[in-house]
Amino acid sequence: MNTLSRREEETLAKATKARALKECDPLVKEFAECATGRTVSVVWACKDKYKELQNCMVQYTGPEPMASVREEYLRLRNQQHAEGNAGHTSTPTL
Repeated sequence: MNTLSRREEETLAKATKARALKECDPLVKEFAECATGRTVSVVWACKDKYKELQNCMVQYTGPEPMASVREEYLRLRNQQHAEGNAGHTSTPTL
């Protein structure tokens, strides 16, 4: 089986986003510092920091990285199935 269930897709997306936030943590902190105490002005005052953060995040959550994550997950799942672990409910860990 080479498709993911909705639950698997959501789990992979959450895990990938968490990894992206961890990898981009310095930029997350810079944006948060810029946004602190601002309301509407955050849009223009922190525009550059936000753009840097988005550029970092897309390295991990964009279409190509997500396709790679899906492929690796499917490979691991198929490998577990081939090794006779089909009865286990655990999911492969990336």
